[in-house]
Amino acid sequence: MTVISETTMSAEDEIFMGELRTSEPMSRHTSWRTGGEAKHFFKPDSIEELATFLAQVPVDEEIVWIGLGSNLLVRDGGINGAVICTSGVLGKLVLLESDLIRAEAGVPCAKLARFSVRFGLAGAEFLIGIPGTVGGALAMNAGAFGGETWPVVEAVETMDRHGRRYLRTPEEYKIAYRSVEGPANEWFIAGHFRLKIAREDGLARTKALLEKRNETQPMGQASCGSVFRNPEGDHAGRLIEVSGLKGYVIGGAVVSEKHANFIINSDGASAADIENLIHYVMRRVEAEHGIRLVLEVHIVGDAVAAAGLQG
Repeated sequence: MTVISETTMSAEDEIFMGELRTSEPMSRHTSWRTGGEAKHFFKPDSIEELATFLAQVPVDEEIVWIGLGSNLLVRDGGINGAVICTSGVLGKLVLLESDLIRAEAGVPCAKLARFSVRFGLAGAEFLIGIPGTVGGALAMNAGAFGGETWPVVEAVETMDRHGRRYLRTPEEYKIAYRSVEGPANEWFIAGHFRLKIAREDGLARTKALLEKRNETQPMGQASCGSVFRNPEGDHAGRLIEVSGLKGYVIGGAVVSEKHANFIINSDGASAADIENLIHYVMRRVEAEHGIRLVLEVHIVGDAVAAAGLQG
Protein backbone atom coordinates (compact mmCIF):
# COMPACT_ATOMS: atom_id res chain seq x y z
CA MET A 1 0.00 0.00 0.00
CA THR A 2 1.23 3.48 -0.90
CA VAL A 3 -0.22 6.71 0.49
CA ILE A 4 -0.69 9.03 -2.49
CA SER A 5 -1.78 12.17 -0.65
CA GLU A 6 -3.00 13.69 2.58
CA THR A 7 -5.82 16.25 2.71
CA THR A 8 -5.94 19.11 5.20
CA MET A 9 -9.03 21.27 5.61
CA SER A 10 -9.75 24.91 6.32
CA ALA A 11 -12.95 26.93 6.38
CA GLU A 12 -12.10 28.31 2.94
CA ASP A 13 -12.44 24.82 1.42
CA GLU A 14 -16.21 24.70 1.94
CA ILE A 15 -17.14 26.05 -1.54
CA PHE A 16 -17.33 23.31 -4.19
CA MET A 17 -17.15 23.64 -7.96
CA GLY A 18 -19.14 20.44 -8.44
CA GLU A 19 -22.83 19.84 -7.78
CA LEU A 20 -24.03 19.70 -4.17
CA ARG A 21 -27.78 19.23 -3.75
CA THR A 22 -30.10 18.55 -0.85
CA SER A 23 -33.24 16.37 -0.81
CA GLU A 24 -32.33 14.92 -4.20
CA PRO A 25 -34.76 12.29 -5.60
CA MET A 26 -32.75 9.12 -6.20
CA SER A 27 -35.27 8.01 -8.83
CA ARG A 28 -33.38 10.40 -11.13
CA HIS A 29 -30.13 8.53 -10.62
CA THR A 30 -30.98 4.81 -10.46
CA SER A 31 -31.68 2.50 -13.40
CA TRP A 32 -34.79 1.18 -11.59
CA ARG A 33 -36.12 4.79 -11.72
CA THR A 34 -37.50 4.68 -8.21
CA GLY A 35 -36.41 5.43 -4.65
CA GLY A 36 -36.57 8.17 -2.04
CA GLU A 37 -34.49 11.29 -1.55
CA ALA A 38 -30.87 11.68 -0.54
CA LYS A 39 -30.20 14.17 2.25
CA HIS A 40 -27.07 15.30 0.38
CA PHE A 41 -26.11 14.50 -3.22
CA PHE A 42 -22.65 15.41 -4.49
CA LYS A 43 -20.99 15.20 -7.91
CA PRO A 44 -17.33 16.25 -7.62
CA ASP A 45 -15.49 18.11 -10.35
CA SER A 46 -12.27 16.25 -9.64
CA ILE A 47 -10.61 13.74 -7.33
CA GLU A 48 -9.12 16.66 -5.39
CA GLU A 49 -12.56 18.16 -4.81
CA LEU A 50 -13.87 14.76 -3.80
CA ALA A 51 -11.17 14.61 -1.13
CA THR A 52 -12.18 18.05 0.13
CA PHE A 53 -15.83 17.02 0.37
CA LEU A 54 -15.16 13.71 2.13
CA ALA A 55 -13.01 15.39 4.74
CA GLN A 56 -16.02 17.51 5.72
CA VAL A 57 -18.63 14.73 5.96
CA PRO A 58 -19.35 14.01 9.66
CA VAL A 59 -17.88 10.69 10.74
CA ASP A 60 -21.30 9.38 11.78
CA GLU A 61 -22.99 10.23 8.48
CA GLU A 62 -23.67 7.41 6.02
CA ILE A 63 -21.92 7.64 2.65
CA VAL A 64 -23.31 5.87 -0.41
CA TRP A 65 -21.45 5.81 -3.74
CA ILE A 66 -23.19 5.44 -7.07
CA GLY A 67 -22.13 5.40 -10.69
CA LEU A 68 -24.77 4.80 -13.35
CA GLY A 69 -27.24 3.71 -10.68
CA SER A 70 -27.46 0.08 -11.78
CA ASN A 71 -27.24 -2.76 -9.26
CA LEU A 72 -28.82 -0.48 -6.65
CA LEU A 73 -32.22 -0.19 -4.97
CA VAL A 74 -32.82 2.90 -2.85
CA ARG A 75 -35.73 2.38 -0.47
CA ASP A 76 -38.66 4.79 -0.52
CA GLY A 77 -37.56 6.52 2.69
CA GLY A 78 -34.36 7.64 1.00
CA ILE A 79 -30.84 8.02 2.34
CA ASN A 80 -30.30 10.09 5.47
CA GLY A 81 -26.70 10.77 4.55
CA ALA A 82 -24.45 11.69 1.64
CA VAL A 83 -24.60 10.20 -1.85
CA ILE A 84 -21.48 10.63 -3.99
CA CYS A 85 -22.09 10.22 -7.71
CA THR A 86 -19.06 9.55 -9.93
CA SER A 87 -20.92 9.13 -13.23
CA GLY A 88 -20.00 11.78 -15.78
CA VAL A 89 -17.37 13.37 -13.54
CA LEU A 90 -14.57 10.96 -12.56
CA GLY A 91 -14.19 9.88 -16.15
CA LYS A 92 -10.49 10.02 -17.08
CA LEU A 93 -9.35 7.09 -19.21
CA VAL A 94 -5.72 6.84 -20.32
CA LEU A 95 -3.20 4.34 -21.69
CA LEU A 96 -0.32 4.33 -19.19
CA GLU A 97 1.71 1.69 -21.02
CA SER A 98 1.18 -0.33 -24.18
CA ASP A 99 -0.92 -2.85 -22.23
CA LEU A 100 -1.90 -0.91 -19.09
CA ILE A 101 -5.01 1.28 -18.82
CA ARG A 102 -5.96 3.63 -15.99
CA ALA A 103 -9.69 4.27 -15.65
CA GLU A 104 -11.31 6.48 -13.03
CA ALA A 105 -14.31 5.27 -11.05
CA GLY A 106 -16.92 7.08 -13.15
CA VAL A 107 -15.88 5.53 -16.47
CA PRO A 108 -18.67 3.30 -17.84
CA CYS A 109 -17.55 -0.32 -18.11
CA ALA A 110 -18.63 -0.44 -21.75
CA LYS A 111 -16.43 2.58 -22.52
CA LEU A 112 -13.42 0.86 -20.97
CA ALA A 113 -14.13 -2.24 -23.08
CA ARG A 114 -14.25 -0.19 -26.28
CA PHE A 115 -11.13 1.79 -25.30
CA SER A 116 -9.15 -1.42 -24.77
CA VAL A 117 -10.22 -2.79 -28.16
CA ARG A 118 -9.28 0.49 -29.83
CA PHE A 119 -5.67 0.00 -28.66
CA GLY A 120 -5.53 -3.66 -29.71
CA LEU A 121 -5.83 -5.11 -26.21
CA ALA A 122 -7.70 -8.20 -25.02
CA GLY A 123 -9.11 -9.25 -21.68
CA ALA A 124 -11.62 -6.49 -20.98
CA GLU A 125 -14.18 -7.23 -23.69
CA PHE A 126 -16.59 -8.79 -21.18
CA LEU A 127 -17.05 -5.34 -19.61
CA ILE A 128 -19.21 -4.39 -22.60
CA GLY A 129 -22.01 -6.35 -20.94
CA ILE A 130 -21.87 -4.62 -17.53
CA PRO A 131 -24.30 -1.68 -17.18
CA GLY A 132 -22.25 0.12 -14.54
CA THR A 133 -19.03 2.02 -13.93
CA VAL A 134 -15.47 1.02 -13.13
CA GLY A 135 -15.94 1.94 -9.45
CA GLY A 136 -18.87 -0.43 -9.11
CA ALA A 137 -17.13 -3.18 -11.05
CA LEU A 138 -14.15 -2.98 -8.69
CA ALA A 139 -16.37 -2.91 -5.60
CA MET A 140 -18.25 -6.12 -6.47
CA ASN A 141 -15.91 -7.94 -8.88
CA ALA A 142 -18.50 -7.52 -11.60
CA GLY A 143 -18.57 -10.03 -14.40
CA ALA A 144 -20.28 -11.02 -17.63
CA PHE A 145 -19.86 -13.60 -20.38
CA GLY A 146 -17.51 -15.66 -18.22
CA GLY A 147 -15.14 -12.79 -17.40
CA GLU A 148 -14.57 -10.98 -14.09
CA THR A 149 -13.05 -7.64 -13.19
CA TRP A 150 -10.26 -8.41 -10.74
CA PRO A 151 -8.23 -10.91 -12.81
CA VAL A 152 -7.18 -7.96 -15.01
CA VAL A 153 -6.55 -5.50 -12.16
CA GLU A 154 -2.91 -4.62 -11.45
CA ALA A 155 -3.57 -1.84 -8.91
CA VAL A 156 -6.34 0.33 -7.54
CA GLU A 157 -6.47 3.88 -6.24
CA THR A 158 -8.68 4.40 -3.19
CA MET A 159 -9.76 7.21 -0.91
CA ASP A 160 -10.81 7.12 2.74
CA ARG A 161 -13.45 9.31 4.36
CA HIS A 162 -10.76 11.79 5.44
CA GLY A 163 -9.80 12.41 1.81
CA ARG A 164 -6.52 10.50 1.96
CA ARG A 165 -5.57 8.61 -1.22
CA TYR A 166 -3.86 5.21 -1.46
CA LEU A 167 -2.44 2.98 -4.17
CA ARG A 168 -3.14 -0.68 -3.40
CA THR A 169 -2.51 -4.04 -5.03
CA PRO A 170 -4.91 -6.99 -5.46
CA GLU A 171 -3.01 -8.86 -2.75
CA GLU A 172 -4.51 -6.45 -0.20
CA TYR A 173 -8.03 -7.66 -1.01
CA LYS A 174 -10.02 -10.85 -0.59
CA ILE A 175 -11.63 -11.45 -3.98
CA ALA A 176 -14.43 -13.91 -4.67
CA TYR A 177 -17.45 -14.29 -6.93
CA ARG A 178 -19.25 -10.90 -6.83
CA SER A 179 -17.45 -10.09 -3.60
CA VAL A 180 -14.52 -7.86 -2.68
CA GLU A 181 -13.24 -7.32 0.86
CA GLY A 182 -10.50 -4.84 1.65
CA PRO A 183 -9.51 -2.00 3.98
CA ALA A 184 -12.52 -0.57 5.80
CA ASN A 185 -13.91 2.86 4.94
CA GLU A 186 -12.06 3.18 1.65
CA TRP A 187 -13.61 3.55 -1.78
CA PHE A 188 -12.25 2.97 -5.27
CA ILE A 189 -11.51 6.08 -7.30
CA ALA A 190 -9.55 4.45 -10.14
CA GLY A 191 -8.27 1.12 -11.40
CA HIS A 192 -5.18 0.08 -13.35
CA PHE A 193 -5.96 -2.74 -15.79
CA ARG A 194 -3.18 -4.94 -17.23
CA LEU A 195 -4.38 -6.54 -20.46
CA LYS A 196 -2.91 -8.63 -23.28
CA ILE A 197 -2.11 -7.85 -26.87
CA ALA A 198 -5.09 -9.05 -28.87
CA ARG A 199 -4.67 -12.01 -31.21
CA GLU A 200 -8.08 -11.57 -32.78
CA ASP A 201 -10.50 -8.83 -33.80
CA GLY A 202 -11.62 -7.34 -30.50
CA LEU A 203 -14.21 -5.13 -32.19
CA ALA A 204 -15.94 -8.16 -33.65
CA ARG A 205 -15.89 -9.88 -30.25
CA THR A 206 -17.45 -6.93 -28.42
CA LYS A 207 -20.09 -6.63 -31.14
CA ALA A 208 -20.93 -10.32 -30.76
CA LEU A 209 -21.19 -9.98 -26.97
CA LEU A 210 -23.50 -6.98 -27.30
CA GLU A 211 -25.71 -8.90 -29.70
CA LYS A 212 -25.86 -11.79 -27.25
CA ARG A 213 -26.81 -9.44 -24.41
CA ASN A 214 -29.55 -7.81 -26.49
CA GLU A 215 -30.97 -11.22 -27.42
CA THR A 216 -31.09 -12.55 -23.85
CA GLN A 217 -31.69 -9.55 -21.59
CA PRO A 218 -34.54 -6.98 -21.34
CA MET A 219 -32.71 -4.00 -22.75
CA GLY A 220 -34.37 -0.58 -22.73
CA GLN A 221 -36.49 -1.36 -19.67
CA ALA A 222 -36.07 -0.04 -16.13
CA SER A 223 -34.09 -2.75 -14.33
CA CYS A 224 -30.95 -2.96 -12.20
CA GLY A 225 -29.28 -5.74 -14.18
CA SER A 226 -29.07 -9.16 -12.53
CA VAL A 227 -30.86 -9.21 -9.18
CA PHE A 228 -29.34 -12.42 -7.75
CA ARG A 229 -25.95 -14.08 -7.86
CA ASN A 230 -25.76 -17.40 -9.64
CA PRO A 231 -25.59 -20.33 -7.19
CA GLU A 232 -22.61 -22.60 -7.69
CA GLY A 233 -23.26 -24.92 -10.61
CA ASP A 234 -26.56 -23.29 -11.58
CA HIS A 235 -28.14 -20.05 -12.74
CA ALA A 236 -30.50 -17.87 -10.73
CA GLY A 237 -32.55 -17.11 -13.84
CA ARG A 238 -33.16 -20.80 -14.51
CA LEU A 239 -34.27 -21.46 -10.93
CA ILE A 240 -36.68 -18.52 -11.01
CA GLU A 241 -38.07 -19.53 -14.39
CA VAL A 242 -38.71 -23.19 -13.47
CA SER A 243 -40.44 -21.92 -10.32
CA GLY A 244 -43.03 -20.40 -12.65
CA LEU A 245 -42.22 -16.82 -11.75
CA LYS A 246 -41.65 -15.20 -15.15
CA GLY A 247 -44.18 -12.39 -15.40
CA TYR A 248 -45.06 -12.48 -11.68
CA VAL A 249 -46.19 -9.02 -10.54
CA ILE A 250 -46.24 -7.13 -7.25
CA GLY A 251 -47.47 -3.56 -7.62
CA GLY A 252 -45.59 -2.00 -10.50
CA ALA A 253 -42.72 -4.52 -10.37
CA VAL A 254 -42.60 -7.64 -12.57
CA VAL A 255 -40.20 -10.54 -13.15
CA SER A 256 -38.97 -10.17 -16.72
CA GLU A 257 -40.48 -12.51 -19.31
CA LYS A 258 -37.19 -12.37 -21.24
CA HIS A 259 -34.74 -13.17 -18.42
CA ALA A 260 -36.06 -14.25 -15.02
CA ASN A 261 -33.09 -12.81 -13.09
CA PHE A 262 -34.26 -9.31 -14.05
CA ILE A 263 -37.02 -7.40 -12.26
CA ILE A 264 -38.60 -4.59 -14.26
CA ASN A 265 -40.19 -1.38 -13.06
CA SER A 266 -43.03 -1.68 -15.53
CA ASP A 267 -45.67 0.62 -14.08
CA GLY A 268 -44.39 3.20 -11.61
CA ALA A 269 -43.14 0.66 -9.09
CA SER A 270 -42.17 1.85 -5.64
CA ALA A 271 -38.96 0.58 -4.12
CA ALA A 272 -41.15 -1.39 -1.72
CA ASP A 273 -42.85 -3.14 -4.67
CA ILE A 274 -39.46 -4.22 -5.99
CA GLU A 275 -38.10 -5.30 -2.61
CA ASN A 276 -41.27 -7.26 -1.86
CA LEU A 277 -40.99 -9.03 -5.20
CA ILE A 278 -37.32 -9.82 -4.53
CA HIS A 279 -38.18 -11.49 -1.23
CA TYR A 280 -41.14 -13.34 -2.72
CA VAL A 281 -38.89 -14.79 -5.43
CA MET A 282 -36.33 -15.84 -2.80
CA ARG A 283 -38.99 -17.61 -0.73
CA ARG A 284 -40.48 -19.44 -3.72
CA VAL A 285 -37.13 -20.65 -5.06
CA GLU A 286 -36.04 -21.84 -1.61
CA ALA A 287 -39.35 -23.62 -1.03
CA GLU A 288 -39.26 -25.39 -4.39
CA HIS A 289 -35.54 -26.08 -4.82
CA GLY A 290 -33.97 -25.77 -1.38
CA ILE A 291 -31.63 -23.03 -2.63
CA ARG A 292 -31.44 -19.66 -0.91
CA LEU A 293 -30.68 -17.07 -3.59
CA VAL A 294 -28.13 -14.41 -2.64
CA LEU A 295 -28.63 -10.81 -3.71
CA GLU A 296 -26.33 -9.25 -6.27
CA VAL A 297 -28.19 -5.94 -6.11
CA HIS A 298 -27.42 -3.64 -3.17
CA ILE A 299 -30.38 -2.33 -1.17
CA VAL A 300 -29.80 0.90 0.75
CA GLY A 301 -31.78 3.55 2.58
CA ASP A 302 -34.79 3.61 4.87
CA ALA A 303 -38.20 2.07 4.30
CA VAL A 304 -39.78 5.22 5.78
CA ALA A 305 -38.35 8.72 5.43
CA ALA A 306 -36.54 10.15 8.45
CA ALA A 307 -38.11 13.25 9.99
CA GLY A 308 -36.99 16.34 8.13
CA LEU A 309 -35.38 14.42 5.26
CA GLN A 310 -38.06 15.16 2.68
CA GLY A 311 -38.29 18.77 1.76
